[in-house]
Amino acid sequence: MHPVTAKLAADMSIDEQIGQLFVVGFHGTTPSPDIVDLIKNHHVGNIILFSRNVQDTAQVRALTYELQRIAHEAGHRYPLLITVDQENGMVQRLGKGSTAFPGNMALGATGSIQLVQDVAYACGQELKALGINMNLAPVVDINNNPANPVIGNRSFSEVPQDVARMGVAALEGYARAGVISCLKHFPGHGDTAVDSHLSLPVIAHSLERLEQVELVPFKAGIAAGADSIMTAHVYFPTLIEEEGIPATLSSTIIRGLLRQRLGYQGVVISDCLEMNAISKTFGFTRGSVMALQAGIDLVLISHVYEHQLEGLNAIREAVAKGVISEEIIQEALERVLELKARRLSWEDTLARQTNTIVNSPEHQELSTQAYERSTTVIKDEAGLLPLRLQPEQRVLLVYPQKDIWTKATDQYHQFEVLAHAIRERHPQVTAHAYKPVENEATPTELLQAANEADLIIAVTVNANIDRAQAQVLKDLQRTGRPLIGIAGYNPYDLLAFPELTTYLVTYEYTAPALTAAARVLFGEISAQGHLPVSLPGLYEHGHHL
Repeated sequence: MHPVTAKLAADMSIDEQIGQLFVVGFHGTTPSPDIVDLIKNHHVGNIILFSRNVQDTAQVRALTYELQRIAHEAGHRYPLLITVDQENGMVQRLGKGSTAFPGNMALGATGSIQLVQDVAYACGQELKALGINMNLAPVVDINNNPANPVIGNRSFSEVPQDVARMGVAALEGYARAGVISCLKHFPGHGDTAVDSHLSLPVIAHSLERLEQVELVPFKAGIAAGADSIMTAHVYFPTLIEEEGIPATLSSTIIRGLLRQRLGYQGVVISDCLEMNAISKTFGFTRGSVMALQAGIDLVLISHVYEHQLEGLNAIREAVAKGVISEEIIQEALERVLELKARRLSWEDTLARQTNTIVNSPEHQELSTQAYERSTTVIKDEAGLLPLRLQPEQRVLLVYPQKDIWTKATDQYHQFEVLAHAIRERHPQVTAHAYKPVENEATPTELLQAANEADLIIAVTVNANIDRAQAQVLKDLQRTGRPLIGIAGYNPYDLLAFPELTTYLVTYEYTAPALTAAARVLFGEISAQGHLPVSLPGLYEHGHHL
């Protein structure tokens, strides 16, 4: 540890030390009384922002500045780490006013390492301009399970080496922009069929298999100088002797596998302890204590003030009783302070910055280029593409609507953007949204509209694991009308209806992804994307028309 940093750590009270080991969120677009209390009186040194904290870019810059000012006046030795899950694609906390960039799988479909780095650099520039100094990205999970409900399109690919190369490119992009990055979710969350926001997933692979697949991107990221690594709330029974202990709470995983075997000495941050995989099994009190005991440096509690107080008080009590040694606190604190000392300063943090880079024309052009390179046509056996419609022909656009798909993403229903984009090119368009409900018949009015249409365009979202959507699409096929399927999230939907003859993938249902799809449909641009994952029994990784 640097001597100056070591002296600062030694001069801090135990409450100050503990506060530096927590990352907390809050509600509101200005500093709430709760977050002010946590910064001032509990010495919390790290903040996470969500969509609920965002109105526009000017407001975000004012918010981050005010949070740092409060910390500075409260005597914090280093600036706050202010972080966010700006993974891009479907996980965009700063959706209002910042540039919308493609998510990982869309970038994976381009096959361009340079494009991954350019997007990370541009994203990092915008974050830094808004006073956000850390991004909880990139995701380097390998999505090799089509039934995965929570990673999916947040992954670059199913090929470990591709994920490793793209993950390192993202690290380099964020580093160029001066933003701290985070590899996640160690030691891997890609081969699960359970969402850890809802319960505890299990991965039963051997260490040998993990070394060959899941750990490959983490090894590459560590070699490239990863700033931080986030753990997964996943249970690995072949590695962890204690039954039902997730990686986040396992010393075997963090101290043994990550630090000793892989040699990583940087900051380790937990995924949020309010996710059900932890909160419904261990709770915030026990979970916070177990996390630090296991080797976590930063404990993340994202949402509820009372839960955050529970965690802080639990650590204070555990230290007082000797359940957690001061050595554990010191080791974690040293890593956090070293990161802050190396990457942050009060002078830079409190300097007023201009916002000209956010949503700049250059970034908009980069975004458009990336999205247009990602759209992938998997098959067109019916020869429907590009569309050659007569003015009087009627197009029916069908898409599902649910309140939430997964708790990881930001839920923006933007299928109307696709309807508008098609209508600009062909006015005779009717859009029909439906709520997929298992074991319920396809709505009569939808089938009637389908029978009256000359062409049906049906968007699906995870239809391979949503039988209600799959049934709707099969019913649309039975009408005998020309049908184009668009996977608006993961490419695996075709597994549920492999007989569909025309099928393309956007990898996300964001506005720019759907706009690019419309341009492909009408032949304005060619589809350049390649499948970054395989569709078992149908198409190999890398397939495209």
